[in-house]
Amino acid sequence: MNLISNIWIHPRTSAAGLLIAAVTIAGVLTQQGITLGSAGTGTVVSLVSALGTALLGLLAKDPDPSPTSNNTAKLGALMLCAVLVSGSIPLAGCSGKQVAQDIVNWTPALQTAVAVVDSTASLLAPADAPIFLAATASFDAATNLLVAQCKAYLANPSASLLAQLQSQIVTFQQQVNAALLQSARIVNPNSQTHALAAINGVATIVNAIFALVESISSKAAAAQMASQASIKISQVQPYLDRDQAARLVAEHYSEPVFLARIQLAQAQSSAIRSGF
Repeated sequence: MNLISNIWIHPRTSAAGLLIAAVTIAGVLTQQGITLGSAGTGTVVSLVSALGTALLGLLAKDPDPSPTSNNTAKLGALMLCAVLVSGSIPLAGCSGKQVAQDIVNWTPALQTAVAVVDSTASLLAPADAPIFLAATASFDAATNLLVAQCKAYLANPSASLLAQLQSQIVTFQQQVNAALLQSARIVNPNSQTHALAAINGVATIVNAIFALVESISSKAAAAQMASQASIKISQVQPYLDRDQAARLVAEHYSEPVFLARIQLAQAQSSAIRSGF
């Protein structure tokens, strides 16, 4: 009875919940290639998603400055979640230029994360530091090259520069994956914790940039990228810190942590389906 009574007591929230569910399911169906038939020049699924998003936008408008405004703000945040989840994470419907800018926006955080890696060896046991240093030796050069390519692509988003960016992000991702596997072999628990935490900071950002690059890549290009990935995500999943990743993504996009978790899970699922 409480469930039914809550529907009547909070009709806006209940309606928003149903619309969020519809938009989210539509996004998943679209990613799976399920259209449910055509609707004009589009598909039934895309029509449902668009209508759901539009209705969510209408529900978000609340000019009444009453004490319930805080609840309305929370409702608006949930509506934003649905819009983001319905498409490619994290930038549904954005242009190549916007994605390129977002890629560049990640580069300062990447440089900071790599600087943390560079300083982590001093925290490890003497026997473990050489293992960690060897595992992460390529990070500085890879970061410098990736940052330069990201900025070059933003300035001139050409197919040739995108191809270079695609190759470099996969190369860097593979280097990070290899470093995770090598650091996981460190026996000293304190050393292993420090090593994996530092590498995870880099892994989160590299994977975020990877997802952005993949979102503006053709299917053929994505397949080529996947063919370069010898270390698959499933192999490093046990060593990925999902909580740390969610906090980092949430801070970068100024969004709730729970939304970042959804974005990361969907991006990872999409990458695995693509052969990574």
